[in-house]
Amino acid sequence: MDDQSHIVAAEAAVTAVLEPPRRRFFSRRRKVRPPPLPYCENCGAPMAGPFCAQCGQAAIDYRRSFRHIIVDVLDSFLNWDSKFFATIGWLIARPWHLTNQFLAGRRVRYVHPLRLYLLVSILFFFVVNYWAKSIHADPSKLSTDDRADVAAELNDPDIPPAVKARIRGALDAKGRTQPEAQTSPSPHAAVTPQPSVIASPPPPVTSPSPSGDFGPLVQFDNKPPSTAFERWLEQRAKEKMGEHGSKMALFIATLFSNLPYMMLCCIPLFALVLKVLYVRKRVFYIDHLVYALHIHSFAYLAIMLIVLITIGLNRSIPGAFAGWIIAALWITFAVQVFMSIRRVYRQGWFFTVFKFFLGGLVYLIVLAVALATTFFITIALPS
Repeated sequence: MDDQSHIVAAEAAVTAVLEPPRRRFFSRRRKVRPPPLPYCENCGAPMAGPFCAQCGQAAIDYRRSFRHIIVDVLDSFLNWDSKFFATIGWLIARPWHLTNQFLAGRRVRYVHPLRLYLLVSILFFFVVNYWAKSIHADPSKLSTDDRADVAAELNDPDIPPAVKARIRGALDAKGRTQPEAQTSPSPHAAVTPQPSVIASPPPPVTSPSPSGDFGPLVQFDNKPPSTAFERWLEQRAKEKMGEHGSKMALFIATLFSNLPYMMLCCIPLFALVLKVLYVRKRVFYIDHLVYALHIHSFAYLAIMLIVLITIGLNRSIPGAFAGWIIAALWITFAVQVFMSIRRVYRQGWFFTVFKFFLGGLVYLIVLAVALATTFFITIALPS
């Protein structure tokens, strides 16, 4: 019986290759896709579909053009098909729907929660890092002595030349001011005495701060640290940020690059908070983790959309009307999170409101502790 199935599979493969496709008049020619492999290349079992019934390996022949290989890789990693767009649509409209469908066993129609989170978080933190690199401060707040100290610190070989050039340009631009207005007496002043008026010099005119890697300014206290930990912390902070903040932009970029790992560690903690809040529901921890992945993906995507809409509104229709729209968007964001908790855990309004605020407060404390830990780890790690 096994030999007979092998013969049938081989005949079907040969017939699919040799038989020309039938065409009708005035019909478009369809692209002929390569037939599936007759046998599994992994275990040798006959193939009856796109996947092996024994080991599950896909019947894909990689000995094809490079274009087909790239399409297969993108499709397997990103799933750029109806499943991907349906998942994004449900994530924006009803994030609780994805969790309920996954827990009910209907999973093949949507992107896996972990893959969805990784895709959305990569895009979100890419935008965050791009924004962090554009942060700059106003060097006009520096005194003459501090400006000289910052200029002296630019001799540090660890600072990139491009950053040094931008900092020097910012210092030079801020060091220049318009000359004070000098008043000359009128020739008629000797004939007709006028009451003397003391002319005050005009305020200095400064050029706008250039965008670049000139970070926020840091002023360390002259008081000597009292403990060994404070001395170590101040020494590491000066090494990372610079004596007067000349390396602050690099430190902020490093800090923001560590945020994705921090948030990935906070998701299991958020699931643990949900496990404690709903301990009487007897829900498995993995179910809380699935909801945590979905709600964080929704939060990243919603924040990006709200920020983009805010930028567009401020440029097109600035004023009170734009402010009301932005406020409505943030309220809608909070309502979506609240409704997702109610629809997933199915409790009454009173307990849902209570656990929404209590869980939010606890998670904010978790995020604050995680951010402080990430800050200290960034300072402690060697450059």
